[in-house]
Amino acid sequence: MEDLVNLIATNQSASDISDKIKEILYTKSAEKIDEVIPQVSASMFSQEADDEDYEDEDEGEYEDDDEE
Repeated sequence: MEDLVNLIATNQSASDISDKIKEILYTKSAEKIDEVIPQVSASMFSQEADDEDYEDEDEGEYEDDDEE
């Protein structure tokens, strides 16, 4: 953040300041995404595993009904 203040204080070009702002925002966004990825992936994969378990159980029940 000090780099941004220094760019503004030394009257750097607007494009340099804009690039620095973008860099800071991308870095913060990447950090937040990295924090959330494990939670999201765990919830998604556990949800899929639960759905597959139910499908297997249902298929077995229907096969038993057909044999009788």
